[in-house]
Amino acid sequence: MARLTISMPDDMSDFVNAQIETGKYDNVSEYMRDLVRHEQERKKAALKRVRARLERSANSGAPVPIKDAFERLGAMHQQQVAGDDGNL
Repeated sequence: MARLTISMPDDMSDFVNAQIETGKYDNVSEYMRDLVRHEQERKKAALKRVRARLERSANSGAPVPIKDAFERLGAMHQQQVAGDDGNL
């Protein structure tokens, strides 16, 4: 297992110590590992969302020329501005 040494401002150190005092963590190392695990999970979930959106896009049908797409978006925007909720 790797060993790391970190420095942080006193207010952050106080916060970390307060988290340990709640009893959820036995020491600073446990707290820091939990933070890293949560960040890893957050990034993994974000990547999963991006991949899902790319897959939906790839499977959404024939490509539309960018000019046509912007024209359709502009028309949708104008409808929303005018208060018309109809779909294009």
